[in-house]
Amino acid sequence: MIQSIATIALVVADYEEAIAFYCDTVGFTLLEDTPLAPGKRWVVLAPPGGDGARLLLAKADGPDQEAVIGKQTGGRVMLFLQTDDFDRDHARMQANGVRFLEEPRREAYGTVAVFVDLYGNKWDLIEPQR
Repeated sequence: MIQSIATIALVVADYEEAIAFYCDTVGFTLLEDTPLAPGKRWVVLAPPGGDGARLLLAKADGPDQEAVIGKQTGGRVMLFLQTDDFDRDHARMQANGVRFLEEPRREAYGTVAVFVDLYGNKWDLIEPQR
């Protein structure tokens, strides 16, 4: 049996602002943007060159979903963006306006720094130790 986590849903307030942030600011690629029901779309993004899980932007539908925008994991780091060159991607992301919550740090498992998306979700940018 072969299984993998293919797509992770992220609740967002607005498709266009989320696409702009993840594609223009972070550097992801828009893989699919398919209209579904009125006001709903199937919007899938992925980091460049990645073969891991994709990100599905899911527009909040109602007050319960709107209440979790930016805090789907209760304030913990939610997603881990792995890179083969931390310094390159950290510099590019900072230049594009990504807000990092800390200076890069070297850990036993690799180089890492926490950043936030446009809604406040925490992410790790990480280059694993080789």
